[in-house]
Amino acid sequence: MNPKEYKYTREHEWFCPEAENTGKTGLTKYAENQLGDIVFLDLPAPGTQVQQFEKMGEIESVKAVTDLFSPASGKVVEINTEAVDNPNLVNEDPYGAGWLVRLELSKPSELDALMSSDAYGKYVESLSHESTE
Repeated sequence: MNPKEYKYTREHEWFCPEAENTGKTGLTKYAENQLGDIVFLDLPAPGTQVQQFEKMGEIESVKAVTDLFSPASGKVVEINTEAVDNPNLVNEDPYGAGWLVRLELSKPSELDALMSSDAYGKYVESLSHESTE
């Protein structure tokens, strides 16, 4: 369900490492399912410095407006303009075409604080058990 090579946050963002301390980030399938149809993305401008686990944007859906948090510290080098123009891409393909931001990491070791795919899967499972009790 969740790509194995990605890392995950407790706020349901993912990070996909790329070359030279860069990587893409976006929302997990769990998050986009919880939000429902996404209608607007407010993403940080390229060049913006972001800090790990701090707010870097907002996502608006038919159900709610929620904060987007950065999975790592660094500089925004690119945003997915296709997703900004067509936010439903996040619902259709959250791990692919629906990516949100490409970061250049300032502290690559921060990725150690993120969850593996298996750990994130167990975390999401624990959340679904809480909501049924």
